Amino acid sequence: MTTERSEPAVDADERTMLEGWVDYHRQTLAWKCEGLTDEQLRTAAVAPSTLSLMGLVRHMTEVERSWYRRVLADEDAGPMYYSDQDPDGDFRVSGSDTWQEVHATWQAEIEAARRNAAGVPLGEPTRGKHLRTGERFTLRWIHTHMIEEYARHNGHADLIRERLDGATGD
Repeated sequence: MTTERSEPAVDADERTMLEGWVDYHRQTLAWKCEGLTDEQLRTAAVAPSTLSLMGLVRHMTEVERSWYRRVLADEDAGPMYYSDQDPDGDFRVSGSDTWQEVHATWQAEIEAARRNAAGVPLGEPTRGKHLRTGERFTLRWIHTHMIEEYARHNGHADLIRERLDGATGD
């Protein structure tokens, strides 16, 4: 695997540190998917779970979209992979889903997240509200949540990748 990952400097300021760790975990998920075929990326590694690497990336695409577009920037950005009728649709992949499309969509949401976060003070309340709770958050909270969300799912990705081809790594 050749995806470059870098941890933020130990003496970085708070914003650089938070953004650095979010990027590190984004890079980790990309690394876990690197070098696999579409079929492998769609493969659920442990029955009865349907969890796959491609499903994890689709889920994180939705998470990026929700927090950085809807909550942070108050954009009207509806779901892409799930619906009220299929709330776990982001995790469900089919034979027509391709890594090229899923990866490009994920990267576009990451770029939108960076764009929306640029210049926003860490402690300022978000313009949008959480859909279920109606709460406003801060960019600091969102970045911290994204670190947690990616780290948790990167643990899943570790296990799925090892099951698929034996590759391991932190």
